[in-house]
Amino acid sequence: MKQKFDIITSTCVPLPLENVDTDQIIPARFLKATDKEGFGDNLFRDWRYNKDGSLKEDFVLNDTSYGGVILVAGKNFGSGSSREHAAWAIAGYGFRVVISSFFADIHKNNELNNFVLPVVVSEMFLRELFESIDKDHQTQVKVDLPNQTVTNMATGSSEHFEINAYKKHCLMNGLDDIDYLLQNKDKIEQWEQQNK
Repeated sequence: MKQKFDIITSTCVPLPLENVDTDQIIPARFLKATDKEGFGDNLFRDWRYNKDGSLKEDFVLNDTSYGGVILVAGKNFGSGSSREHAAWAIAGYGFRVVISSFFADIHKNNELNNFVLPVVVSEMFLRELFESIDKDHQTQVKVDLPNQTVTNMATGSSEHFEINAYKKHCLMNGLDDIDYLLQNKDKIEQWEQQNK
């Protein structure tokens, strides 16, 4: 799952629903596992599958006309419990970016910790994105992490997004928190020697 970020241009999967909570992203019955493997298979499980395990053809992840590594979601994505498993499922499915007009704070940080970039845009820009994707399922979006911009390639409109400088550095260099500390081990040891 550790992948360096730079510029991602991709088609998108639209999920124009507001208040999608972590239980909808990954139902509680799947939380017994302690490693990240296999969670992508159960992303939006109850929306993707019937009780008998067959696919619900009308759900967007089962519509082959959509695809890509960007999920475009409605306002207030990732609300509810703080389960990191929701971010595991999003990353495990293959999404690299989630775009929404608002994220629950804990879920936003969980995504960042799992190498998924949450991009906050205005409600107007989000609405335009949904319209472009609805009109043409092959609409591409360009997410430029170095310049912190997101661009709707169908219209050319673009917005700047905010990201914590430390998390940006980690994403661009494929580092988790432990990798970052190990990368700075010499500096830490030097500081310890100087401050005994």
